[in-house]
Amino acid sequence: MLSVEVMRDPVTDFEYPAAWVAACRSPDLLDDVRRGVAVLTASGSVLRRGFTTGTTAAAACKAAILSLACETVREVDVTLPCGIAVRLPVDGYRGRASCLKDAGDYATDVTGGLEFVAMAAPSLSGGVQFVPGEGIGSFSRDTPRHRQGTAAISAPALDCIRRSIDEAVEEADLGGVTVILTIPRGAEVAQKTLNPRVGVHAGISVLGTTGFVEPWDDHVTEGVVDRIAHAPGAVVLTTGRLGLRYSRLLFPEHEAILAGNNLEEALRAAGDDTVICGLPGLILKFINPDVLEGTGCATVEELSATPLWEETVRRELVAFQSRYPRVRVVIVDRDGRIIGESP
Repeated sequence: MLSVEVMRDPVTDFEYPAAWVAACRSPDLLDDVRRGVAVLTASGSVLRRGFTTGTTAAAACKAAILSLACETVREVDVTLPCGIAVRLPVDGYRGRASCLKDAGDYATDVTGGLEFVAMAAPSLSGGVQFVPGEGIGSFSRDTPRHRQGTAAISAPALDCIRRSIDEAVEEADLGGVTVILTIPRGAEVAQKTLNPRVGVHAGISVLGTTGFVEPWDDHVTEGVVDRIAHAPGAVVLTTGRLGLRYSRLLFPEHEAILAGNNLEEALRAAGDDTVICGLPGLILKFINPDVLEGTGCATVEELSATPLWEETVRRELVAFQSRYPRVRVVIVDRDGRIIGESP
């Protein structure tokens, strides 16, 4: 009897059903699926993951530093926040490098093709300095995690950038370096994002929890529904990477499924006795798209730090439970603490 290869997505740890593997229309791309740079869908198609703004920034910074030592750099290796190493094309020459953001098969990514530019110069005083420049947004007011005026760079993205800079400094055998990162069209493209509405101005955010951009199209929506259908028992639906981690910790007997923005379709497929667990942003906006109306807050995260939070969450969860009496909702913060739960 022939054994069937067990394939897992190294980013989400999802085990692809054997039927999906057998239906794959591009078997030569299955190695990309194994490495995590692509996803296999229920229909048999393979969709390429893109790279986040954080990954793109890290590649540009690393290339700029390396080009100080070898003049021309055409590609660099970057270790993503999820631990997967990837190679990105760059254009580096004598301390200046650029990298174009690759959206993969996520066709509606408004930052796709955006150029990130890094300038590097040896530091006579030693040490490493990273300077966010033009086109990178900054917070227009204090938030629960950021002070007014600080650059809109998430912690995982900043860690990836700094790690890439340190690797390049060591490889180029430099005593110190200053790197300035800019996004020439960042302020223009930011107008097409949610940044102006969430209190980030003058540029885009540099983000990336895993380092990858998921190709959330109709095929992947079908894949989420099929994952629910293949689940051996009860499921817990979540919206992002952190939510997936905490869902597995809080509900070890459930099959944790990353639904992203597709909660409505996923909930319809999962039916009763389902749990929704994750960070508050997407969950509360799913429950009530107008949840922020009248609060004076630009984001759900900002709302969570106000006296309005407990009453707002209680009201929204009660209303949701009246519509879905057998669906449990558990809202956690970034440290995994439960900050809202169905009554």
